[in-house]
Amino acid sequence: MEITKELLLSAYMQGIFPMAESADAEDVFWVDPDNRGIFPLDQFHVPRKLAKKIRTAPFEVRINTAFQDVMLKCAEPTTNPERRNTWINDLILNRYNELHELGYAHSVECWQAGKLVGGLYGVSINGAFCGESMFHDVTDASKVALVYLVARLNAGGYVLLDTQFVTDHLSQFGAIEISRADYRKKLKYALEIENCDFYTLSEYEDTEAILKWATNKHL
Repeated sequence: MEITKELLLSAYMQGIFPMAESADAEDVFWVDPDNRGIFPLDQFHVPRKLAKKIRTAPFEVRINTAFQDVMLKCAEPTTNPERRNTWINDLILNRYNELHELGYAHSVECWQAGKLVGGLYGVSINGAFCGESMFHDVTDASKVALVYLVARLNAGGYVLLDTQFVTDHLSQFGAIEISRADYRKKLKYALEIENCDFYTLSEYEDTEAILKWATNKHL
């Protein structure tokens, strides 16, 4: 079966996402977990130490300026036992770049001294954002990108942040695991919300505003 951008979007709208066995794999397989990881956007937790670091503005945070580079960095093997080998192959790289060009896929990037040092990317459809992967070359860079993403989603009216799976890394921010049935109910509701805007929050908001949006304390 040919994997097209249209098929990929349709899969996401049904709660299914692709992965590859390895970077060298020529095809992908579809994943529909029994239990799904999500972030309740109204309960996101920013650890105190990280909030303190964000206030020092250690990174320049950009949106969608290096989408492909973020994907390539996410595709690099790591020493992290939760992701030693990449599941991102050329097919996934090409299709997600097409979604990015169409406005369905976004990156949040952390830059330092003109160098991309951390970030994440995912797929946005109506009120749902499906996080795909993140990376960091500098301590806390991916965490800061996550906080900025959540702030952006809260500001833009999103109601679902899908993390696919729950890891110890994500649990510290409040990620939880729900059943497939519950996930699909939340996804159906999120897809019915059509007025969400990924760009509502300015890239140049001050750090206190970002932290308030990320933790819903602006309400």
